[in-house]
Amino acid sequence: MAECGASGSGSSGDSLDKSITLPPDEIFRNLENAKRFAIDIGGSLTKLAYYSTVQHKVARVRSFESSGRDTEQDHEPPYEISVQEEVTARLHFVKFENTYIEACLDFIKDHLVNTETKVIQATGGGAYKFKDLIEEKLRLKVDKEDVMTCLIKGCNFVLRNIPHEAFAYQKDSDPEFRFQTNHPDIFPYLLVNIGSGVSIVKVETEDRFEWVGGSSIGGGTFWGLGALLTKTKKFDELLHLASKGQHTSVDMLVQDVYGGAHQTLGLSGDLIASSFGKSAAADKEFSKEDMAKSLLHMISNDIGQLACLYAKLHCLDRVYFGGFFIRGHPVTMRTITYSINFFSKGEVQALFLRHEGYLGAIGAFLKGAEQDNPNQYSWGENYAGSSGLMSSSPELCPTQRVRSGTFDLLEMDRLERPLANLPLLLDPSSYVPDTVDLTDDALARKYWLTCFEEALDGVVKRAVASQPGSVDAAERAEKFRQKYWRKLQTLRHQPFAYGTLTVRSLLDTREHCLNEFNFPDPYSKVKQKENGVALKCFPRVIRCLDALGWEERQLALVKGLLAGNVFDWGAKAVSDVLESDPQFGFEEAKSKLQERPWLVDSYGKWLQRLKITVE
Repeated sequence: MAECGASGSGSSGDSLDKSITLPPDEIFRNLENAKRFAIDIGGSLTKLAYYSTVQHKVARVRSFESSGRDTEQDHEPPYEISVQEEVTARLHFVKFENTYIEACLDFIKDHLVNTETKVIQATGGGAYKFKDLIEEKLRLKVDKEDVMTCLIKGCNFVLRNIPHEAFAYQKDSDPEFRFQTNHPDIFPYLLVNIGSGVSIVKVETEDRFEWVGGSSIGGGTFWGLGALLTKTKKFDELLHLASKGQHTSVDMLVQDVYGGAHQTLGLSGDLIASSFGKSAAADKEFSKEDMAKSLLHMISNDIGQLACLYAKLHCLDRVYFGGFFIRGHPVTMRTITYSINFFSKGEVQALFLRHEGYLGAIGAFLKGAEQDNPNQYSWGENYAGSSGLMSSSPELCPTQRVRSGTFDLLEMDRLERPLANLPLLLDPSSYVPDTVDLTDDALARKYWLTCFEEALDGVVKRAVASQPGSVDAAERAEKFRQKYWRKLQTLRHQPFAYGTLTVRSLLDTREHCLNEFNFPDPYSKVKQKENGVALKCFPRVIRCLDALGWEERQLALVKGLLAGNVFDWGAKAVSDVLESDPQFGFEEAKSKLQERPWLVDSYGKWLQRLKITVE
């Protein structure tokens, strides 16, 4: 553990009575292998991006036919398994308060050994303020990049590479986060960046975008007027006040103006007719909370109406919101969403991004890495090294959201091959490969999280057994257990942390955690043995199928498919059976299948379609 003090202004002489403890394996991971850097410094937060190489173990399978070994003997497995060391690329993104920028730069300088570049790309207002400090500490030349270009590049990157990156927010729904499926074509869209002011950008392609409008009334307006009205100087505290307030005591509503006659106008009586309209005539003091809430509604409604008008003007139905005004705060997302829905009559959708805080840093990194063409690859979120979307709802997570010294992390691994949409899909944009959305189904979520938690001991046992020659396998397996258990607890309180929660994402998270501690496939030896047994049964199964009539054969094939699919060590009930009865095989699995009709049974329709195809 390395401990470093926090500096308030960026000068080496200033310090605060705080300190942060930086565990390098958890915060600045793989820093010793960092090759390239970028940084985005805003008014209160710094986002650091760096590219590194990671060495890890990979289980590879090779047929004995290609190696020349004899597989005819009964005791020989059908293939050999080899574990190889491979080097892959990883992108790291770390977000922290500006208070700690000097301490973090010192930490990076002390651990940096293999950087390939003499330049660091920088964006954001702080790129100017902290330029000299960065160059002094890291001995890297600062190249300043255009803020808007970086935001667009970062937005395109996360929309293209991270599943369930975008979401709609409905505070009164369950769940409140509605994640979007990845659309094969992310363009065109409108990006509304709400910083001190508002910038509205139409994005048409990777490299073609234009600033179409904006407003001086933005986050800075809310902050400034809020400070004057409430004497509250901190932005997050102002939002907290707004979340507790009732705007109706300050705002004049439609029903206050028209009385019961508002119904003839087709307007709801609860609509705001005049922001702060009651304050001029009322002879009383208003609470800070109510004034902050009224101000938030005024700013958000103005931004929402502007965004809606620009979206309609340019025939766009997707509007992504970002900037420090958003930052995942429910109270801002709720008011923005309401405004967009009201003014567009539901024709325009307000969308937010899980990683909107990293867009500038990602874009700056991509600008500096253009010669490497990172967009030619596909990248995937590494759940083991990412902190996920933080909850701001007390009922979902009792931990206070804004914690001094908190670091948020995002890691992305370069995939072996570029991903592409399956051309056989009728509509790739609406295709959902998962049967159950555990974010939406609370009972199913509790069931599956419990299943994975109860299976954890068995996975740890298998992981250790898969590496009998390793002296530290037990120690690494215990670290895996602790990390994956913590991820499961996070998902109990914040099921939306990594987008839509599914059984597949739980398996992916477990795999990422296993890989983190060099367990590429704990079940490889078990599967090798099972596959050997299955292949020996294969000729007999084929002979039995050939002896059946055409229609009987189709049902037998489907039953065989179901029985074969039973051999899934990821399923707790099956794992218990296989552990207790090593002789449990294909015929035993078939005998366990229930008679038709099954719980989900489309066999009859499938058979009819098959008959038409055959005819």
